[in-house]
Formats: sequence, structure tokens, C-alpha cells
Amino acid sequence: MAAPPEQAYALVSDLPRMGELSPENKGGRWLGGATGPAKGARFKGHNSNGWRRWSTTVRVEEADPGREFTFRVAFWGIPVSRWSYAFAPAPGGCAVTESWADRRPWWFKGPAGLTTGVMDREAATARSIEHTLARVKAVLEG
Repeated sequence: MAAPPEQAYALVSDLPRMGELSPENKGGRWLGGATGPAKGARFKGHNSNGWRRWSTTVRVEEADPGREFTFRVAFWGIPVSRWSYAFAPAPGGCAVTESWADRRPWWFKGPAGLTTGVMDREAATARSIEHTLARVKAVLEG
């Protein structure tokens, strides 16, 4: 991406703004006095898929500007996922790598699929990552 790693980090770590980038996440708000990304900060995320709506709680695991932004997602205390963005300098800008790990217990996958309307979470997330990274690139370079 034609932007420095610090600028890419600032964009994806602005969780309230994530709704501009993600096809499923619609943004949200920082919790407990947090005003931005910091290790341990919490965030309430709002999500949608068609008519379905749900919220999750995020806890920032790593917040290293220009290098890494990682957070864990939970729903009513049940682990859902771990998202990570890695940033590295590259000729003309930076490389951004987005990764995802499914942390849902086996018994939670069916109810989560019904709630979100997404039964194949791995395939949907792969498409979501492609979409999000394309939007990040467009915003940074636009």
C-alpha cells in the first residue's frame, strides 16, 4: 500500500471507523474510559449481515503503532475470534497482513451461524479480509 506503516496502523486501529472498511463490522465505541487502541483497552463492536444485527466485545491484545494491532472478540463472554494486522515497510509504502483465528467452542458454532446468518465462517471471513484490505488500500491511497 502506498502509505507508511504508521498511517495504515492508524486507520485499522481506529475501531469506531472500521465500519468504513469491513463488510460486516459497522464500527462501535470504546469502553471503560478507553479513547483509542492500547493494550487491554475494550471496545463494543456492532455488526450486521442483511437484517441480522449483533454486538461483540473486543479486548486489544497488542497495540504497537506501525507494527501490529491485534484484538480478541467475545460474545457474552464466549470467545469468538482473534484478529491481527501486521505492518511492514515495503518499497513505496507498506505491506499489511490481516489474519483471523476462529476461537469459538464447537458447541457455539451452530448458534453463532444462526445469529449471524453465516454458517461457513471461514469462507465468509476470507472474503471479508479481501474486502477490508481492498478498502484499506483505497482509503490510504485515495
